[in-house]
Amino acid sequence: MPDAEQLPDGWEKRTSRSTGMSYYLNMYTKESQWDQPTEPAKKAGGGSAGGGDAPDEVHCLHLLVKHKGSRRPSSWREANITRTKEEAQLLLEVYRNKIVQQEATFDELARSYSDCSSAKRGGDLGKFGRGQMQAAFEDAAFKLNVNQLSGIVDSDSGLHIILRKA
Repeated sequence: MPDAEQLPDGWEKRTSRSTGMSYYLNMYTKESQWDQPTEPAKKAGGGSAGGGDAPDEVHCLHLLVKHKGSRRPSSWREANITRTKEEAQLLLEVYRNKIVQQEATFDELARSYSDCSSAKRGGDLGKFGRGQMQAAFEDAAFKLNVNQLSGIVDSDSGLHIILRKA
């Protein structure tokens, strides 16, 4: 088959390292198949690329607390982060409880305590689609309902709480 073949939306042609044969990857679910697809890829949750329940993108706020094991243990707040992962988790539990108990807003806490540069926007990351964030963060964000607050999410960047806005 020529390289310029047109595939339905949401599919990518790949080559197997073990067999050298071509296969097709659903870019939404990451499932693969040997047969060339004839219809748009189904999204997670069963919808096709043209519609369905799964959103194409989400709009989230987050509050990041880095620890010494984070991918880059420094931030706009601290040049050298020395807290342990356990200490970071305790901090996030306190922040999350303050939000749930309505003692503080997400915006206030993110502006004051987030180790991400998005802190100046109240933790607002804007809208993003699949494949734009670290997998653990993305998975958690896309599982949230609108206006739902996540539990603690562990990524290479550190620990997060996420609030989905749209």
